Amino acid sequence: MGEIVYVDGRDRPVGVASKLAAHAAPGRLHRAFSVQLADAGGRLLLQRRADAKYHFRGLWANSCCGHPGPGDVTSEAAARRTFEELGVWPRDLVACGSFVYEARDAASGLVEHEFDHVYVGRLDAEPRPDPAEVSAVRLVAPDELAAELTAAPETFVPWLSQVLGLVLPRMRGGSAAAG
Repeated sequence: MGEIVYVDGRDRPVGVASKLAAHAAPGRLHRAFSVQLADAGGRLLLQRRADAKYHFRGLWANSCCGHPGPGDVTSEAAARRTFEELGVWPRDLVACGSFVYEARDAASGLVEHEFDHVYVGRLDAEPRPDPAEVSAVRLVAPDELAAELTAAPETFVPWLSQVLGLVLPRMRGGSAAAG
């Protein structure tokens, strides 16, 4: 599973641990990234997390999530992981900001406590998801996704709304992901 980086509230490294140790209750703050890809029409690529995932399995999420390892450049780790999970390299990856959140997965008992760096990029190829990571993908218009998040929030990962809160203004502001 690899090592991930524990951080303080300012995203300064304070140690390393295995992914499982970092996610064990009560959870330790660690560095993460979330990537949201959009096609030329502004539709967002979502992934359904595979049932084999150790937490938040089977839920819809942004295009890709992960953790940079010790010494990794976060944007490079985000692009690499997107390719590993989806079989596509994100085009024009742009940083949108970051946020800290904490969420407990009732099914596994594991905890996400992340300093999450958010990126938006353009999707310009057909995804070829790794079935060990992703059980399904779909493209959805932002307005449709907002309605789904309101109607059935339990079908989505708890951090998706915060990711979209950083991504959507960037897309409206004319980033490459908006076409």
